[in-house]
Amino acid sequence: MAATTIIAIGASAGGVGALRSLVAGLPPSFSAPILIVLHIGAHRSELAAILTAAGPVAAKQAHDGEKIAPGQIYLAPPDRHMIVVDGVIRLLRGPKENCSRPAIDPLFRSVAENYGPDAIGVVLTGNLNDGTAGLYDIKRRGGIAVAQAAHDAAYPEMPTSAAAHVQLDYCLPLAELAGLLVKLVGGKTAKEPVMANPISPREHGQGPEIVPSGFERPFTVTCPDCGGALKKFEHGSIIKFGCHIGHTYTAQIMASAQFEEMEKVMRAAVRFLNERAEFCLQMAEYSHRSEPDISSQWHEASKQALDRAYKLRDLVEQDWLTPEASTTGRSATDKRLHPN
Repeated sequence: MAATTIIAIGASAGGVGALRSLVAGLPPSFSAPILIVLHIGAHRSELAAILTAAGPVAAKQAHDGEKIAPGQIYLAPPDRHMIVVDGVIRLLRGPKENCSRPAIDPLFRSVAENYGPDAIGVVLTGNLNDGTAGLYDIKRRGGIAVAQAAHDAAYPEMPTSAAAHVQLDYCLPLAELAGLLVKLVGGKTAKEPVMANPISPREHGQGPEIVPSGFERPFTVTCPDCGGALKKFEHGSIIKFGCHIGHTYTAQIMASAQFEEMEKVMRAAVRFLNERAEFCLQMAEYSHRSEPDISSQWHEASKQALDRAYKLRDLVEQDWLTPEASTTGRSATDKRLHPN
C-alpha cells in the first residue's frame, strides 16, 4: 500500500468495546492515520482516553482544520460530522445523516473522494445501516472494503448491511482485524476477498449514484427532521431518501425515524386531550353557580376529551409492525438511546 494509506472506521452500538479491542492489537509502529466515527450524538465522549489507554497508538478528538498526521487516531467529536479535504480534517455541523451527527457515511464519502485506492473503510458492530453507502463509495473508487463478521458482532445489523450491498474485500472476526490492517498498510496483503462465505452485492458493475430527475409517481413522504419534501434515489443497491436541507436516510432508518415521529405526534395529541379535559372541567366548576346550563356543556366537553384521550392512548400502546427493527426485537428508539 502507498504511504498515503488512510483508514476510516465506523461503529455504533457495541462500538466502544469493539474499538478498544481493535486498537489494542495495533503495534506502536503503526504508520497510517485512523479516522473513527462512533455514534455519540451530542453527548460528551471519553473515547479518546479509552482508546489511548487500550493500545500503543495515541487517540485524540479531532479539531477543525487539523492536518492529518501518520500514526494517529482521530475521533469525531460530539455533534459534528468529520470529513477530510485535501489532507485536512473538517468538522461540520451539517444536517444529520441517518438520524446521526456525527454519522459514518460523510466520513467514508470524503475519504473515498480524497484518497481513492489508498482508502480502507471498516464497518464494525452497530444497529441499522449507517456506513453502508459510504463503504460502497470507498469500494467503487478502488479502496478496500472491510466489515466485521456479522456473527462476531455484538450488534450485527451494520456489518450485515455492508455485506449485503458492498462487494467486501474482507469480512473477519474482530480479533483478526488489527492484524489485517497491519498487513494492508505494510503492503503484505493483496486486495483479495477472504470471506469464508462471500456475499455478493445485489448489483455488479454498479455505476455512480443515480439521482432521478423526476418522480416516477407522486411521492409525498416528508423529512422527519425538518418536514421538507423527500426525494428517493438509488446509491448502488441502496435506497436512500434526502430533503433539500441535506438530511439523508437509508430506507431502513427512514422507516425507523418516521415511526418515532408518528409516535411522538400521537402522544402529544393525548397530552392535548388531557389538557383540554382539565381546562373544560375547570370552566364547568367556575360557571356552576351562575350558568348551570353552560356548566353542563363544559362537563360534557371534558368527558368527551378524556374519552378520546383514553382511546388514542390505547391505540398508541398497541403493537405496531416495524420491519426495520425485526432483526433484533428492539425498538428503534432504544437503539439510538443506547448506542454503546
